[in-house]
Amino acid sequence: MFGVTINSLTIALGCLIGLVIKGGIPEKLSTTIMNALALCVLYIGISGALEGTNTLITIISMAVGALIGELIDIDKWLNNLGIYIEKKFTKQDGKVSISQGFVSSSLLFCVGAMSVVGALDAGLLGNNETLLAKSILDGITSVIFTATFGIGVIFSSISVFLYQGSIALGASFLSGLLSTEVVNSMTSVGSLLIVALGLNMLKVTNIKVANLLPAMFLPILFGIANLL
Repeated sequence: MFGVTINSLTIALGCLIGLVIKGGIPEKLSTTIMNALALCVLYIGISGALEGTNTLITIISMAVGALIGELIDIDKWLNNLGIYIEKKFTKQDGKVSISQGFVSSSLLFCVGAMSVVGALDAGLLGNNETLLAKSILDGITSVIFTATFGIGVIFSSISVFLYQGSIALGASFLSGLLSTEVVNSMTSVGSLLIVALGLNMLKVTNIKVANLLPAMFLPILFGIANLL
């Protein structure tokens, strides 16, 4: 859990720095930085998506995952959680609600190749190298996100700890099911969600990325099926 803990702490630290410098960043500069960050997110997403070796599994996982996510309406639950947190602190933080900052940053920090693979490496091999590298990226990103979205971003550090911690702890129990192909498929699907998030950040689309989250874990079922 060392890498998971460091990742969460760097996000929290970045948020504190972002809150301090928030008033010193002109809106025009903030918008430009966010657009640049969105393009980087797209790059990371596209690069990771191309690592998948089984296109059919990716397509089926996305389709079925979207169905499950919409039935559960994960996006609604996450937004309700953000709104609950918002009511506990303040109704509005600048121009952007706390719920928006919480949901957007949680998705960015939790969904993607480095998050899943890093947690798996930590759980299966005790290797925290990927999570430590992710910590540096997330720390820098959280500064910019907090300067734009406000204090809601700091609560995403809790999401990261719970999400990556669960994967790391559960990895040892699923070690026999997580073949290279399964991990690659999970990475590919997760990276597609990062692409969707990047498009949302650029305001090109308004995809409910949270409702696609179940798709990331469906490749595990294909791994189980291959063992039967």
